[in-house]
Amino acid sequence: MLRPIKGQEDSVQKRPARRWIKDHGLLLANVGLFVVFFGGMIISGAASYSEEQQAHGGPHVGILGYLASGHLVEAVFENWESEFLQMAMYVVLTVFLFQQGSSESKPIGKDAPQDEDPRDARKTAKTPWPVRRGGWVLKVYEHSLSGLLGLLFLISFTLHAIGGTAAYNEEQLSHGLPEISTWEYIASSQFWFESFQNWQSEFLAVAVLVGASVYLRERGSPESKPVAEPHYETGA
Repeated sequence: MLRPIKGQEDSVQKRPARRWIKDHGLLLANVGLFVVFFGGMIISGAASYSEEQQAHGGPHVGILGYLASGHLVEAVFENWESEFLQMAMYVVLTVFLFQQGSSESKPIGKDAPQDEDPRDARKTAKTPWPVRRGGWVLKVYEHSLSGLLGLLFLISFTLHAIGGTAAYNEEQLSHGLPEISTWEYIASSQFWFESFQNWQSEFLAVAVLVGASVYLRERGSPESKPVAEPHYETGA
């Protein structure tokens, strides 16, 4: 029986790994960029926070100390909150609303695959389990994407409030002022200013993408229509 030589064996073993990386490249690239930028945020944030503390007569704060600070928790979840709100709202709004000529919209006046009732679909072994199971499981699964994004928004919103309260109280104590509760912080103009300043930018970015995709193109991107497609054609 013929056996592959060592070099061929190595090539066969490496091929599945390369294929897996290629098949998941978009997710891996974004996770990698997140890790890099999140690390940069922690390092620069710790330096800035420590400088601010020392300017007020406080001690130097290292990275480990910064990780437990309300300043970091607030900064992280204040941003995550707006991102998950934007994505959750966008998923839901694109169910009901259209934009003529945009690649971000479902076709107008035509049947879209996303609107098909999964209960009428032909079931196979490759069909997602919730679809084969049916009932309330399928009902939940039909809206699981917006449900997950909405849940992540609520978690981030809560942690933004908790971290913001801690950061606010640190500043209060440094000025000899009394602390406030999380509920008082949520009711403050400071909390809502932090939220609205991020929310408005997220929806502006979505509006620009939706509108620009009517007239502008990016060859090779699924977020764009084909370059030669007329402006009035709606959908990918």
